[in-house]
Amino acid sequence: MDIKHLQYFIEVVKFKSFTRAANHLFITQPTISKMIKNLEEELGVTLFERSRKKLILTDAGQVIYDQAKLIDHAFRNLQMELDDLLSLKKGVIRLGLPPIIDTGFFPKMIGSFHEQYPDITFHLVEDGSKKIEEEVASGGLHAGIVVLPANEDEFTCLSYMEEDFRLVLHPDHRLAEQEEVTLRELESEPFILFNKDFVLHDRILTACNSAGFQPKVVSESSQWEFIEEMVSCRLGAAMFPESICRHLSDKVRSVKIVDPAISWHLAVIWKKDHYLPFAAKEWLHYVKQQLKIP
Repeated sequence: MDIKHLQYFIEVVKFKSFTRAANHLFITQPTISKMIKNLEEELGVTLFERSRKKLILTDAGQVIYDQAKLIDHAFRNLQMELDDLLSLKKGVIRLGLPPIIDTGFFPKMIGSFHEQYPDITFHLVEDGSKKIEEEVASGGLHAGIVVLPANEDEFTCLSYMEEDFRLVLHPDHRLAEQEEVTLRELESEPFILFNKDFVLHDRILTACNSAGFQPKVVSESSQWEFIEEMVSCRLGAAMFPESICRHLSDKVRSVKIVDPAISWHLAVIWKKDHYLPFAAKEWLHYVKQQLKIP
C-alpha cells in the first residue's frame, strides 16, 4: 500500500462514484477501480457495498476512510513543512471568495502580491460563505472571505469591511424614485435571492420575518449579474451590498433600506492551530499590511 491508494480511496468516497473520482484525478476509471481492488485485497476487507445503486461504505470501509483522511492530512503537512525547510518560496494558495463581493478589491491585492512572489499562484474558489467555511475547516482551502459571524473557536478572523445592503428594482417600479424604503413596505414584493449557500439568503429571510412578513421568493441564483438581469426583466426585487450597487447598469435602480437596515460584515478567515504553508502565511501577512492591521 502507498499513499496513492488511500488518496484515490478518499476521492471515490468524496464523489460517491468511481467515474467522477477518476475524472477529477485525470485517470481512467479502470485504473482507479484496480487501485481500490488492490487496497481491499491488501487489507483483507470489502470497502464498498457494490450491490446497491449508490456506493456505500461498509463498516470496515468507514473505519479505513476515517484513518485515511488523517494519514493524508499528515502526509500533506509533511510535504509542506519540507518545502518550507528548503526555503522554496513557491506554491499554491487555495482561497475562497464569494461571487457577491466587490470584484476590484481582492484581484488588485492578488496582482500586487504576485509581483513580489511570481512563483506563488492562486487557486480561487467562488462559493457562498457557508461552503467556504466548510472548506477552510476541512483543509480544502487555506483561507476564505466570509460573512461574519464565523466560529471564532475554530477560525482566526481578520475583519476588513462592513456595509449596508440596498434594494435593487426595475426603474419603473413604484418605489424606484424614493430615497429610502422600509423593509415593511416590501411585504408584497416578489424577491430574487442568492441561494442557500449564501449567508445573505438567511439574513434577508430573518430580517423580513422580524419585520412581520414572510417574503415571496420567486427565484434564487449564485451570480449577482444574473440576478440583476432578472430584476431588469421585472421578475422581482433583490438586495445587494453597496459595493456591488456601484457596478450596476442603468437597467436597474438601487434604494436605501431602513427600519431595519440590512448589513454584512466581511472577514478573511483561516483555521486556528492548523499548519499553513509558506505561501499562505505570506499572503495573510501581506493582507494585514494592506489593510493596515497590526
